[in-house]
Amino acid sequence: MTLPRVLSIAGTDPTGGAGIHADLKSFAAAGAYGMAVVTALVAQNTQGVRSIHTPPVSFLQEQLDCVKDDVLIDAIKIGMLGSVAITETVSEFVSSLPDGVPVVCDPVMIASSGDRLLEPAAERAVQELARRATVVTPNLPELAVLADVEEPRTLEEAIAVASEWAATNGTWVVVKGGHLNGKHADNATVSPDGHVTRVPCPRVETKNTHGTGCSLSSALAARLAAGDTLDAALQWATEWIHEAIAHADELHVGKGHGPIDHGHRMRRLALSE
Repeated sequence: MTLPRVLSIAGTDPTGGAGIHADLKSFAAAGAYGMAVVTALVAQNTQGVRSIHTPPVSFLQEQLDCVKDDVLIDAIKIGMLGSVAITETVSEFVSSLPDGVPVVCDPVMIASSGDRLLEPAAERAVQELARRATVVTPNLPELAVLADVEEPRTLEEAIAVASEWAATNGTWVVVKGGHLNGKHADNATVSPDGHVTRVPCPRVETKNTHGTGCSLSSALAARLAAGDTLDAALQWATEWIHEAIAHADELHVGKGHGPIDHGHRMRRLALSE
């Protein structure tokens, strides 16, 4: 059986917790063959970002063309973009794909500190790209930017905002509860026709959650490529990432906010055989 072939378009993380490094681990954990096109080279670790180097957009286009000319792409996950030119290039690439290829857009717009990462023009370009995606997976601050509203304070408020945005733009939304407080970190799918499926998830008390958002989005893309419905894909991805977070402290990677354990489920299943 051919493994689903999933492409990540995102930035890097030298310590392996986020960006394309986390995406490739997530694809493998979810049963897919992972590929990656780099939008930006990020000098970062578990304690923060030091600098960003952005290669020419022409080189980004060459990377995209090389993959498309040679490999059948079963799904795409889009992460860090950073500029209008990069976003427009990726948007044109998405438009050139055959109908039916799932596109998961994780709109990287707000840092964990709450700082806006993009200039207004780039935010507008990402908003337009999000409308072309199959599903968008914003955190709550990013959902507020997409919908141009105040940041939701509860999962119910977030679902209401996502429902209106999905209906207006014809794109599914995955609402993530990880930024909220409380004993639960539930997620939910929201369809353009207003259907909502909530996936329960207990919260794990740990500081080591670096890369959680992009990893969830990547696992989602891999499961969609395998033929899962969005509801089934989110159920799988939520259960997997809960296990990865639950065992993050055991990795002992870095001095700051460490990564999650992408491979824990695979190792557990291998040991049970």
